[in-house]
Amino acid sequence: MKKNIPNYITCMNIICGAISMVMSLHFGFLKLAALFIILAAFFDFFDGFTARLLKVQSPMGVDLDSLADVFSFGGAPAMIIYVWLEQCLQNLPPQLVSNFWISILPYLAFLIPAFSAFRLAKFNHDERQRTDFLGLPTPANALFIGFLPLSADRLPFVSNFWAVLVLMLIFCFLLVSELPMFSLKFKSFKWKGNEVRYLFIILAIILFAFFRLGSFPIIILSYLLISITIFAIHKIQLL
Repeated sequence: MKKNIPNYITCMNIICGAISMVMSLHFGFLKLAALFIILAAFFDFFDGFTARLLKVQSPMGVDLDSLADVFSFGGAPAMIIYVWLEQCLQNLPPQLVSNFWISILPYLAFLIPAFSAFRLAKFNHDERQRTDFLGLPTPANALFIGFLPLSADRLPFVSNFWAVLVLMLIFCFLLVSELPMFSLKFKSFKWKGNEVRYLFIILAIILFAFFRLGSFPIIILSYLLISITIFAIHKIQLL
């Protein structure tokens, strides 16, 4: 029983992802669908935390966690952005809306679970990613993509069909890129060695206070910019 507790938590992650898909694709409730992605992320964090706490980590748990992440952080945001692209498509001139090739472009949203699966398979066998990441983590990608529709009021370009499509494709590439990105995993809670993590968390709280649920795309963009800055500084120091 004890050894399966983390797996049960992982299954809650999967269930949240499934509900998110239904909320977006069947009902069109994009805000609710996005909130279920946050709930999935909550369970994603606590399954690993619980496994370490109970000392019951296993290869099966790793595989199950990756399958859950493809579902909740690949499939669920893909459904949200597919519905959103379909809505944004209607803002284009009628002659473009009726064009067959343009009308099928929203289906590119399903590249997200494909690239997410590739990234997770790579992560599971890449010893370089035990402390930090190479490429954008799937939960971060899901929070960016899944919450884009909720940031449309503050960021008008997010309602532009072409802008959303390009952003989605760029983030698919970032999933499988070799760009170093810092992890939020704390080995200790001391300030020294965790300066970047603490500063990012403070920035995220400030952004959330101003932009509420629409803050998540901005928070993830900040995460990217900080990671790129750290990478550039390290490169300069090596010269």
